[in-house]
Amino acid sequence: MNRITSVGRQPPTFGVARHAHPDWELIFCLTGSGELVFDGGVLPYTANEIAVIPPNLPHANRSGAGFTNIHLTMADMPLDAAEPEIIPADSNGFLRNAFFAALYYAGGTFAGSAFLLPLYGQLIATSLTVRQPHRLRSDIVSHIETNILQNYADSAYDLNAYLRELPFNAEYLKKLFKKETGRTPLQFLTDTRLKSAAGSLALYENRENISEVARLCGFANPLYFSRLFKKKYGVSPREYRAHIPPAPTEPKA
Repeated sequence: MNRITSVGRQPPTFGVARHAHPDWELIFCLTGSGELVFDGGVLPYTANEIAVIPPNLPHANRSGAGFTNIHLTMADMPLDAAEPEIIPADSNGFLRNAFFAALYYAGGTFAGSAFLLPLYGQLIATSLTVRQPHRLRSDIVSHIETNILQNYADSAYDLNAYLRELPFNAEYLKKLFKKETGRTPLQFLTDTRLKSAAGSLALYENRENISEVARLCGFANPLYFSRLFKKKYGVSPREYRAHIPPAPTEPKA
């Protein structure tokens, strides 16, 4: 049975300092929005989404608008995730209620807390497992995703040529990919490159110029990169870097 090792509630704040846990961390965003910052990039989230963070992975939480959340750590998770990911909550609110129930029973004030808390851990873990986005992928779509993730940083990567090499009609694959992921392969490639660039720009220790960031994230043309970046994030890459809030210093609540 899945074992919840800690539960807490984050009051309104704009950031949580870089930290890591020996167990899985699950963060249910109650209000607001923000970005989780990892060494490999950033992961944006908004209200009613759950961040799943594998064990021993350093990360920080930043927001320009502020956020509140319920965060818990859990051992023995069945999740198939080597990287952090965002999972949307169910529309009926059951997962939200389960996080609140875990917070309540973790306080130990109810006579059955020791029995009920592990049950909610099992419920949360199972619900998130079946809601992982890649669980709904066919083998061929997962194969395409993997290939893109392995090659996106190479500006010479020819996505169309790769699709033509597969034992399926390329146009069929594009339609199937969009049906299962909500994006075309090209959109997935572009989004992956832009997220990687945003993550690179958000790291204070990374001081490459904008053209170099574009090249390292798979864009051969810096001007084209800047145009796409502004379309996605609303500001230029240079403005994005300038407005990244400083890393918070307060410890996690």
